Amino acid sequence: MEADELLLLVAGGDHNAFEQLYGLVSGPVFGLVRRVVRDAAQAEEVAQEVLLELWRSAPRFDPGRGSALSWVLTLAHRRAVDRVRSARAAGEREQREALRAGATPFDQVSEEVEAGLEREWVRRCLDRLTALQRQSVTLAYYDGYTYREVAERLRLPLGTVKTRMRDGLTRLRECLGGAA
Repeated sequence: MEADELLLLVAGGDHNAFEQLYGLVSGPVFGLVRRVVRDAAQAEEVAQEVLLELWRSAPRFDPGRGSALSWVLTLAHRRAVDRVRSARAAGEREQREALRAGATPFDQVSEEVEAGLEREWVRRCLDRLTALQRQSVTLAYYDGYTYREVAERLRLPLGTVKTRMRDGLTRLRECLGGAA
């Protein structure tokens, strides 16, 4: 059975369909979350949250707006980005509290330099993509649009955007992996 059919059955409360859907999507969900969150333990936790949310929110799936897998991966990406933002905000709060208490920030200069270098590295790799690949990746991963929304914004067929995204992400992975 395909993920779309399974998700519709899960929306009706079918436990067996959820078990099958879990088997289909848990790997891709973990892989996506792992790339965003970076920490394996955090990624496992976020992936489990996504799969629990999948069970709870399955009735909201609309097959007319895209495939089940893209919907699930969108949930995963959003949850992973939320986790990263939350961790960043918590770190900033702790840093402000430490400054108020009179403590010196933990290697703040080093962390700022490292973050700046990482941003520059990603920027350089993005510059190596074609304009369409860069636009597609930026809209999807920085602005949070789904592939379908990216296609609509760029006025291109969905298949073209998916191909450009795949090719662009492959080139980014090669570029970023080569500099690691």
